[in-house]
Amino acid sequence: MIFINPKTDYAFKKIFGSSESKDILISFLNALIYEGNSTIQDLEIINPNLPPKVEGLKDSYLDVKAKLNNGTLVIIEMQVLNVQSFGKRVFYNAAKTYAFQLQAAQGYRLLKPVIALTITDFEMFPESEDFSSRFVLKEVNKNFTYPENDLDLVFVELPKFTKEEDQLETLADKWIYFMKNARSLTSVPETMDSIPEIHQAFDIANQARLSREELEDLDRREQFIYDQQGAIIKAVQEGIEQGIEQGMREKAIAIAQQLLSRLDDQTISQTTGLSVEDVRNLRSGDS
Repeated sequence: MIFINPKTDYAFKKIFGSSESKDILISFLNALIYEGNSTIQDLEIINPNLPPKVEGLKDSYLDVKAKLNNGTLVIIEMQVLNVQSFGKRVFYNAAKTYAFQLQAAQGYRLLKPVIALTITDFEMFPESEDFSSRFVLKEVNKNFTYPENDLDLVFVELPKFTKEEDQLETLADKWIYFMKNARSLTSVPETMDSIPEIHQAFDIANQARLSREELEDLDRREQFIYDQQGAIIKAVQEGIEQGIEQGMREKAIAIAQQLLSRLDDQTISQTTGLSVEDVRNLRSGDS
């Protein structure tokens, strides 16, 4: 068997955010947020539709949203590119989701907690060796939690997860192993196949279930992501080689110019720190 890559946008949404993914998502969230406990009994996947085909394949991330049976909102995002200010975007999206719950004249008591679960294909926190991190609001000196602690940020960094198949112990281990390694597997590992939700995830990810058109689209998306990663790495290396004697804006412009033929305006903006308008001006020839 050959499995699609869960880290690509279409595959991630198909496995965790489609109409047939409810039980899979419950198991996945219980594993990564609630230490494998059956805390979540039920949820509703919000907008359980697959992403449309995008001309140029410009999307490098995708989120899945769900409402738990207690009203808590969960944003699940898979991010493959380490773009500038990504941490700010995670916080912004969580805060926006929290604020946008209320309609005009509704009371604050109606606000429900928001959990942002972010899986990254790069290291976000080099100061920690743990592959999973969790952030909540706490008092600085006494370390007690803010009474209305309604924003919860959970991160899973795939590169830090190094367990092999025979080392998998917890439900979280098995789900993260699936996320990181499904694309390179040719069969479902025996230790994971006994979990119905993971078995179902592998079944959805089986390429044999997809049409030729879907497979070609997936291949283009995966190759586009690899091209973006390579372009960013090359641009950063070339920017460093240019020397630090240049001003920061001049360096950012030089890097952006090298990316114009490879990336879209939004991704270049996130990578270099230039505004989208600046990138558009570079593309049109106005500096």
